[in-house]
Amino acid sequence: MPSTRRPSYTAGARRPLPPPGNQLTANPAPGKQLSGNQPPSDVITASKDGGAQGPPGGPAAGARDNVLSFPEPKAKRRKRILQGTVGALVAVVAALIAAAVYSPVLAVQTVTVEGTKLLTQDQVQQALAPLQGKPLPQIGDGDVAALLQPLVQVKDVTVQARPPSTLAVKVTERVPVALVKQGEAHQLVDVEGVKLSDNADPDSTQLPVIDGGGGTLPKDLFHAITGVLGALPADVLARLSNASAKSVDAVELKLVDGQTIVWGNAGEKELKAKVLEALLKAPADPKNPVRIYDVSVPRHPVTR
Repeated sequence: MPSTRRPSYTAGARRPLPPPGNQLTANPAPGKQLSGNQPPSDVITASKDGGAQGPPGGPAAGARDNVLSFPEPKAKRRKRILQGTVGALVAVVAALIAAAVYSPVLAVQTVTVEGTKLLTQDQVQQALAPLQGKPLPQIGDGDVAALLQPLVQVKDVTVQARPPSTLAVKVTERVPVALVKQGEAHQLVDVEGVKLSDNADPDSTQLPVIDGGGGTLPKDLFHAITGVLGALPADVLARLSNASAKSVDAVELKLVDGQTIVWGNAGEKELKAKVLEALLKAPADPKNPVRIYDVSVPRHPVTR
């Protein structure tokens, strides 16, 4: 006879449902399989779906949509913009400089020369011929000075680039102070004794003559004389006929009208030059013409 007794169940605690996005997996004991009427093990693990699984629009997609993105800080954005701008400007300037330095548009085609008296402009331009076709930004004073070095008359040089194709050269020449007589020839020299010309014409050159005689003038005497001549103003220098020295302490000058200037040694050259210039400008006394100007002691000059 079938039993009519109903089964009885023991009431237990009700487990809450897992939240969306979480999966509860019952882990069976090793070596055992869950059956339909076997209760699950007490060990339960939970793993949150990172959004890689689940249908679109499901819980995983919602989790992705809930990720917040924070705006970039203003200071950081300004710094990034500034760095980008500076980098772009540097690149543009570098490109412009490279174009200017190597561009054939700025190649030298014309060389102008000024400041020459002993030399001619053609002589300087011929010496600078290797610069033709070279870009202006690549040419400096040193390049020009090196090409002009064989021209001893050139003491200094300055260069100015005048785009697009002109190079302006200003020459500073050595200043001649005397003619050195060697036999029948006259050499033009400056205060340092640099020979500027071998065949100077004494009739057309208003400079004193240093007579070297049959031999070579001793170096110390030569520099003593040229040192004195280099200190004289141009107008006084033009009035001299010759210069000589028996020793470095006994330099004498002769004016074209025959007057003698006793200079002495090379000390206080600037002061002696000023005193001599003042004495030569003083009104002459026809009754007592001056034959000798002695400025060897410049603070107590003597005329006689």
